[in-house]
Amino acid sequence: MLKTLLAGALCALVSGASLAATDPLQVSIAYLGQQIDPGPVLSNIIPEPEDAGLQGARLAITDSNTTGRFLKQHYNLHEIEGDDPQQLVASAFDLYSRGIRFFVVNTDSDTLRSLRAALPADSLLINAGSRDDALRSNQCVDGLLHTIPSRAMLADALAQWLIMRRWSRWMLVEGSTEDDQAFAAAVKRSAQRFGGKIVAEKAWSFDTDLRRTAQKELPPFTSGTEYDVVVVADERGDFGEYLPYNTGLPRPVVGTQGLMPTGWHKMIEAWGAAQLQSRFEKQSERWMNEKDYASWAAIRSIAEAVTRTGDNSSEGVRGYLLSDNFELAAFKGRKLSFRSWSGQLRQPIALIHPRALVSSSPQEGFLHQRSELDTLGFDEPESPCQVAR
Repeated sequence: MLKTLLAGALCALVSGASLAATDPLQVSIAYLGQQIDPGPVLSNIIPEPEDAGLQGARLAITDSNTTGRFLKQHYNLHEIEGDDPQQLVASAFDLYSRGIRFFVVNTDSDTLRSLRAALPADSLLINAGSRDDALRSNQCVDGLLHTIPSRAMLADALAQWLIMRRWSRWMLVEGSTEDDQAFAAAVKRSAQRFGGKIVAEKAWSFDTDLRRTAQKELPPFTSGTEYDVVVVADERGDFGEYLPYNTGLPRPVVGTQGLMPTGWHKMIEAWGAAQLQSRFEKQSERWMNEKDYASWAAIRSIAEAVTRTGDNSSEGVRGYLLSDNFELAAFKGRKLSFRSWSGQLRQPIALIHPRALVSSSPQEGFLHQRSELDTLGFDEPESPCQVAR
């Protein structure tokens, strides 16, 4: 009788151990989204979807669990959204206290810095919302990676194409917001870097309703000098939408309107991207945009690191993401990786107008000793950051 009991207990232990061995590796990821009031907009610009970024995160969780079923991995998404930065920080800390160490963050740069300061060092934050150049150059933050392109990357992508086309004389028209001025600064940097010349710089500081007066006001505003192209810095969309076909000289318009550099767009269809677009549209009933893609890439990067290493700790994942071994297949025609100095995801930048993909940078002939992708944005010698330390 005793032998029978002992045998039964042994079988139960073996059975329990077997079940435990098949339990999936759990990976919990938080998405933090800040709802930012853009302020009054003076044009009929189509607004960004309220769930921009979040839908990309949801699709990435679905994609990760599709492969995770075969690898005994399961991914969970915790969604926090709001317009109060302090509440977002408090919510993030609460999630940390519940064991979550991975945070995909779609906020402005100030909130991003507050989150990084509030969360302990063993948390990994991936920026999928802020294009702030300072975060990649002279104000890098430990434990912070970036999947959304910086303004410098966008401006460099555009500048390479302009120089390749031999359109080197630029009229720069910038708006009055801080974001406009930040993009204008990136354009000036790119001009100096690749040989463009800003022959005229004009500030748009009017509160005119251009829906009725663009044809009258914009031609004289963009006259007075010879130029090859108008580069516009109007991130909010107050006036830039009306510049095409209303310039003083018959010239192209590029920048935040006209021909635009972006990390993702509906018109990207090659390299299997059409399948990603289709899955996203079926889920979200709209097109995938740059912030959706950045959130998707952030979560897929975490999942790729867990798959390759079998380690779901933030330290293990972070170390692998910043190593030379990491590569992300991300529907852009080449494998993507993170820069060890700034934590920025290397990636091609699409040049699009609303209904077509025109080109993709880096352009042919712009060479680099490590990767042509490092010709976009702040290269290692240009940045004192070393987030991989």
